[in-house]
Amino acid sequence: MSFNKETDITDWYTDYSDAIFKYIVMMTHDYQQAEDLTHDTFVKAYQSYHSFERNSSPKTWLYRIAHNVSIDAMRKRKPLFFFKNLFPTTDPAPLPEEVIQIKESSRELYQALSQLKVTYREVIILRKIKALSIQETADILQWSESKVKMTLKRGLEALEEQLIKEGIGHEKTI
Repeated sequence: MSFNKETDITDWYTDYSDAIFKYIVMMTHDYQQAEDLTHDTFVKAYQSYHSFERNSSPKTWLYRIAHNVSIDAMRKRKPLFFFKNLFPTTDPAPLPEEVIQIKESSRELYQALSQLKVTYREVIILRKIKALSIQETADILQWSESKVKMTLKRGLEALEEQLIKEGIGHEKTI
């Protein structure tokens, strides 16, 4: 790490802006707002660069800023609106039927996820969708590792109940 503010922020933006953007979209359910909040995340990182103590990774620090920016925005906002088909499949040549099934399953999963409590949604997004470690998730949410584990367990149970309630069934989606 160079410890040069402009270089570090530029490198971090290159490395993490897409992941931060997707995290914020999943939190806020608003594509355009997520673009603004991603920008705000990196502006805040630039402004607070001196406070980055380097006892965690830049990725964890940026996710923490994105988390705070998202929570602040959600507090100021009226009810959340659901987004559709934001993330395309990564399979290079799926059959048309597979594309329809994948999109429908993703839509159902994200719809059910959007119905959960914010704490459940946060921990599921960070651990299961963004694939962050328990320690990274704990650092971002400023929770203990045991709270991350317990909240994830409860969140997944609530997600399963929500999927069943919506008629999706008992299929393991996560």
